[in-house]
Amino acid sequence: MVSLKARALRLLAMREHSRVELERKLGEHAADAGELRSLLDALEAQGWLDAQRFAASLVRRRARYGTARIAQELRSHGLDDALVEQALRERDDGDEAARALAALRRRHPQPAADAKQRARQQRFLQARGYTADAVRAALKAHAADDSFDASAEDES
Repeated sequence: MVSLKARALRLLAMREHSRVELERKLGEHAADAGELRSLLDALEAQGWLDAQRFAASLVRRRARYGTARIAQELRSHGLDDALVEQALRERDDGDEAARALAALRRRHPQPAADAKQRARQQRFLQARGYTADAVRAALKAHAADDSFDASAEDES
């Protein structure tokens, strides 16, 4: 029979986990809640379980998503608002609108031809967790790219 600590270490060896996540995954294998709490406390004391490291890892894994979605996911893992804000500040490599535009170009290489397509593109970006300002800026830039390209072709 595999010990509770061995299970926890195996999970942590695969990737970083939050305390809430480990508690959920190991809960069915623990004899009682006290045993699980003491194990998680020991793992935190030894540096195996670290909320800040988990937050940074999740932010890297979710790089293609918007700030709002990443923040929501961090909070769902039981992280406090200060840690969420810190992780998002460290992620902030510049402009969220630029990240939204890159995602939009990957999914929809051509700008929207009509209102229906524009709404579809807008929903795509919103579902990825981009802010309303970033979505508007990305859609505007994407539409401007097409008009710029079309004028360049006319001059040729």
